[in-house]
Amino acid sequence: MTVRPFVPRADLRDVTLRDGLQLTSKELATERKVQIIRELLALGVPALEIGSMARPDLVPPLADTLDVVAALNPDELSRCWIWVATPRHVEKAAAAGARNFQYCFSASDSHNEANIGRTTEASVAAMPDAARISEEVGGAIQLCIATAFTCPFEGVTDPERVIGIAADPRTAGAADIVLCDTIGQAIPTQVNDLIVGVRERTPQRRIVFHGHDTWGLGVANTLAAIAAGATMVDGSLGGLGGCPFAPGASGNTPTEDLLFATRPDWFTPSTLASMLEITDKLLTELGEPNRARSAQGARSKSSAFEWVVGGGEPSRRDG
Repeated sequence: MTVRPFVPRADLRDVTLRDGLQLTSKELATERKVQIIRELLALGVPALEIGSMARPDLVPPLADTLDVVAALNPDELSRCWIWVATPRHVEKAAAAGARNFQYCFSASDSHNEANIGRTTEASVAAMPDAARISEEVGGAIQLCIATAFTCPFEGVTDPERVIGIAADPRTAGAADIVLCDTIGQAIPTQVNDLIVGVRERTPQRRIVFHGHDTWGLGVANTLAAIAAGATMVDGSLGGLGGCPFAPGASGNTPTEDLLFATRPDWFTPSTLASMLEITDKLLTELGEPNRARSAQGARSKSSAFEWVVGGGEPSRRDG
């Protein structure tokens, strides 16, 4: 009998309907977004990020976020997260029915100014009010630190700055800390070291890793994050996404690739086949390429492998 080593596990959060849509030129109807949410939840995806309270004129594809929230029931919303950057964002999202809030700002002032219009210190100072509003409605709030590894304007981020934000008493209201490789320039050793450093200073928090695949290390970095103690990781269907306020940021790490690599109990070959259908339909509607390597593999001619779904059709990776 082969003894298998212990492999740490992490829940997958699909961020297609927030981070994934930020850079798309075409927009999805509210009803279509709700349909995708329900399809992914039915497949067993543990958590979703479904919208943003960013200014509609700056991120038009997410302008209907409150309508999406209002269309979902409390059980569905219990597995869904909304991106927020101010206490007022939390208040408005909560009024629509949201209960899970990802309070996000950047470790670097330059990116925070470009993304949110304020300094990092101003965002930290406002977080206690955001946490209080979340608590008043029985919600949960995450501390999300963008540019945790590198910044498109300032270069490499000092790990001590990130650790200092995580350990700041004003961010203590968050039970989770999301560490974002916003432009996908981190390598596995950096991911390991930062997560270990944050865990040592705030051991009571759950760590979430949000990676991008710009340099092809999205899966490797995510696996390094899980090994270091992250218990939730982000991905988007087909690697869709990027940040409109971060030059050089490409798509997210593909959800399908992360699931194929980590193999949670609920993810089976038939689940992958269904997910690929959802992805293909969505990307066709948006006119976007499929960057997931698992999509290529699943449509190969290696029919003896149970994860191959058949068809042998060329992937949309090249458009």
